[in-house]
Amino acid sequence: MAIDTGLTYRSAGVDIDAGDRAVELMKEKVRVTHGPEVLEGLGGFGGLFALDTQTYPDPVLVSGTDGVGTKLRIAFLLDRHDTVGIDAVAMCVNDVLVQGARPLFFLDYLAVGSLVPEKVAAIVAGVAEGCRQAGCALIGGETAEMPGFYREGEYDLAGFTVGVVSRQGLLNGSGLLPGDVLIGLPSSGLHSNGYSLVRKICFERAGWDVHTELPALGRPLGEELLTPTRIYVRSVAPLLAKGLVKGMAHITGGGLTGNIPRMLPPGCGAYLEPGAWREPPVFGLLREAGGVAEEEMRRTFNLGIGMVLGTGEQQAGEALALLRRSGEDAGVIGRVVAGSGVRYAK
Repeated sequence: MAIDTGLTYRSAGVDIDAGDRAVELMKEKVRVTHGPEVLEGLGGFGGLFALDTQTYPDPVLVSGTDGVGTKLRIAFLLDRHDTVGIDAVAMCVNDVLVQGARPLFFLDYLAVGSLVPEKVAAIVAGVAEGCRQAGCALIGGETAEMPGFYREGEYDLAGFTVGVVSRQGLLNGSGLLPGDVLIGLPSSGLHSNGYSLVRKICFERAGWDVHTELPALGRPLGEELLTPTRIYVRSVAPLLAKGLVKGMAHITGGGLTGNIPRMLPPGCGAYLEPGAWREPPVFGLLREAGGVAEEEMRRTFNLGIGMVLGTGEQQAGEALALLRRSGEDAGVIGRVVAGSGVRYAK
């Protein structure tokens, strides 16, 4: 007669030992993002961060949250997981940056069907690298093993950040006026937006796969599509310190057309010169292979500009010099004009 030993969490699909091993593998990557403001190490029920109120008198906390989205499908297809964590951080910290805030700390949420410690460690290593680039601490996170919820090898990744800015340093674009200059900071490519359309164009209409070599790209398609989102915190910080920025827009979903108006006060629009910046080849490939109209391209993709800064005409030269000193290939891409919305030069 068989003895019923009873069910266990492991027999239901959740491996606690694998979770513990994943924590051990990621611990050092997480620790190196911590500065003296972090009061507790990995493993507590909550992350503790001491706010520097001397540097930030009358502090305002600015929060942001986002996920990697459909771009994760490319990571699944390539079985490469060390870059998407950078995207998770970038989408959040770039959003709080546009308010003038310095990102302080980051938390991630990773949900998997079956926990593979080495894969989880690679994902979190990417998150830690994003935090290093942004100068913020990775102080907590959640790895949820959810058997039967995700298909084999799949997962979801999202994040949350908190930044700080003194109240007088808050940016909302209210000081922008017609005649002010719009400076564009280059993207690394698609960043993390428009991937539902990208997949339809590349894998359905064009019949490519992640290993397809396209001469215009100079590398396999999947490698191009997995390029991490750029993080602009360190490049923009010197301009914020000198008060050279009146407003900023992070160019995410909605493209230049949808995001620049979010930084402009009532009665102001933007006039852009598309020839003023280099458009990465991937956008031309998508435009041609998908037969995508220019208006649709402009409201879906960043088209080569990941961040837009608004500054006064007299301050533009100093702003550009500081950006270039930080390694940015920045340039003037347009101006603030009377009106509304975004207009493009013919």
